[in-house]
Amino acid sequence: MRAPRVGIALTLDAQLRAGRRTWFADAAYAAAVEAAGGAAQHVAAGEDADAALAPLDALVIPGGDDFLPPAPYPPSVAFRAAPPEQIARDLALVRAALARELPLLGICYGMQLLALAGGGTLVYDIAHELGAVPPHRLPADARHALALAPGSRLAQIFGGALEIAVNSRHHQGVASPGAKLRASAHAEGGVIEAIESPPGTPFVLGVQWHPEDMDGEHAARVYGALIAAARSRSG
Repeated sequence: MRAPRVGIALTLDAQLRAGRRTWFADAAYAAAVEAAGGAAQHVAAGEDADAALAPLDALVIPGGDDFLPPAPYPPSVAFRAAPPEQIARDLALVRAALARELPLLGICYGMQLLALAGGGTLVYDIAHELGAVPPHRLPADARHALALAPGSRLAQIFGGALEIAVNSRHHQGVASPGAKLRASAHAEGGVIEAIESPPGTPFVLGVQWHPEDMDGEHAARVYGALIAAARSRSG
């Protein structure tokens, strides 16, 4: 049986080298996909979304930079804006993947993009909009607790657990997940940390943390669920 082919969207950065626009991929995503039994394949930047997805069994939208708020924001809040070209490309990929019922995993920026694709809304800065909640930009080795919704896909992925601890390095989040997704994990203070499609529907999962940078078992559970959904879809 061949390994499911999992596409990983490239990230655009105009700040790595002055005057250059660089499409790149963090190797941790491909390593997590392959450790879970998938075959990683990076999605080229200029491809038509349908053509790019045609050979794939699943799709990962990785972490990225910030979404800019639509209205004026306090100048004390710093944003590192994701390029509009990347956001447009990623939205096209997500919408094409949803139309194909392709298993889909969104990480951090990718989770926020899943919400936007379904008509949801964002929190543009957690500290500014939500007030006195614990910080979400933590050192690499720090963890904070999440409460998982009973009966959710995410709880099933973690063996029925209703609490897990995760890494955290974001200042934006999801305010509402949109019409077809639901929140399935929250941090202290009510910050949404995961969104997902309902049971009995095609696999869609967004997580606000980075499972590929967690221990092997944690990464294997999240990416393994994506691979299992891809195998089930492809028969």
